[in-house]
Amino acid sequence: MDDRLTLTVRQALQSLQNGSLSSEELTRACIEQIERLESKIHAFITLTAEKALEDARRADARRIAAHRHPDETLPSLLGLPIAVKDLLTVAGVRCTCGSRILENYVPPFTATAVQRLVDAGVVIVGKTNTDEFAMGSSTENSAYGATFNPWDTGRVPGGSSGGSAAAVAARMVPAALGTDTGGSVRQPAAFCGVTGIKPTYGRVSRYGLVAYGSSLDTAGVLAHSAEDAAILFWPMAGFDPLDATTVEQPPSVWHTPESETLKGLRIGVPKEYFLPGMQPEVEEKVRAAIRMLAELGGEVHEISLPHTEYALPVYYLIAPAEASANLARYDGVRFGYRASADTLGELFNLSRSRGFGAEVKRRIMLGTYALSAGYYEAYYGQAQKVRTLIRRDFEEAFQQVDIIATPVTPTTAFRVGEHRDDPLAMYLEDVFTLPTNLAGVPGLAFPVGFDRQGLPVGMQIMASHFREDLLFSVAYHYQQHTDWHRRLPPLL
Repeated sequence: MDDRLTLTVRQALQSLQNGSLSSEELTRACIEQIERLESKIHAFITLTAEKALEDARRADARRIAAHRHPDETLPSLLGLPIAVKDLLTVAGVRCTCGSRILENYVPPFTATAVQRLVDAGVVIVGKTNTDEFAMGSSTENSAYGATFNPWDTGRVPGGSSGGSAAAVAARMVPAALGTDTGGSVRQPAAFCGVTGIKPTYGRVSRYGLVAYGSSLDTAGVLAHSAEDAAILFWPMAGFDPLDATTVEQPPSVWHTPESETLKGLRIGVPKEYFLPGMQPEVEEKVRAAIRMLAELGGEVHEISLPHTEYALPVYYLIAPAEASANLARYDGVRFGYRASADTLGELFNLSRSRGFGAEVKRRIMLGTYALSAGYYEAYYGQAQKVRTLIRRDFEEAFQQVDIIATPVTPTTAFRVGEHRDDPLAMYLEDVFTLPTNLAGVPGLAFPVGFDRQGLPVGMQIMASHFREDLLFSVAYHYQQHTDWHRRLPPLL
């Protein structure tokens, strides 16, 4: 395999800065890797190869010109190729959200999170596959076909950011953007053996992130290491006047820790996250990783998050209810797919029934029922009250510990089609990630080993609101002493 594809984000940026590698060379290597493996993995919905090479050449020219003007400050990520989940808009590039209803939608604006990275100099090579409107845990619900796991193409990459996770794992790009509503960055990161950050709700703008669950949606990064994810994450973060839910926070810059230990770090391990019936190797690898954090200076404490068992039903009332409201705009009138019909009612009915896939329709119906007269308070209202209890669990826990360490998923990547006819089994794949979104706290997933079949196992760490820096530091220390994140799938 081309050595340029194994460079970390930091190494790639250093090579671009010292002139030993051009952006055009690196971008072309990424595009060739995509073309080589796309038929086996199907990580992309739209590839923007020509535009990416143009942007790469422009970045190289700008870097050369800067040599004549030593006082000029170049953007920090100038020339770095990345991919973007097809749920985040890029002006002039088709944004399907994995749905037929938006098959030909070309947005005139770019999502703030993406624009900030473009301003920092990144080169976008394409839009990655996703479960339709981010509703899924396997990237099998895309109207454009399933994505497959680079570690075993008979297995799923997780979802809904499975295209981004698979693209990073297959070394198609050094990093990619994803979104996380109930685990959609962290779960595919675990299944594909990469690192993924789900930020605090309000840390990164949602402007241009096509809405699924507005009180839960976040935009995050998938990369090979915590350091790589941090390099892309911090330019994305910050207040945005276009998103009223973003929070005014002082600018944060994360640096690799100078300390070689985690001395004094209080690590909480909630008993509710180690369930009977979970894959033994997952528990074994996660507990081994927690022991390593202890060897690096951390103090392990058993804690309780007592309302964890309610997270799944609470999520599957709140998220579908918000989806029902958000997806009402796709009616065949304003934009998106429009069916031929004789009456307005028929137009709505045919456009939505043909444009949406089965899982999206299932969640719309569930959410509409939960919001309907006579049932609102019994379902949606009650779910919001229990959500408050889940959030308080985390607030109380973070008075005792600095981080919480748990598995990301109960199992490693399951087989393609295994849960296709059992929605509940699919929903249970997110049982360990949903509480983080309901509480609004940040979570980071990273690889901690492999099962007997050679499939990656991931661990999740969570911290209190706006402490992404702590998560990056803890994972960075762990990755300095392990090489799980550097392993290559057999496909490569």
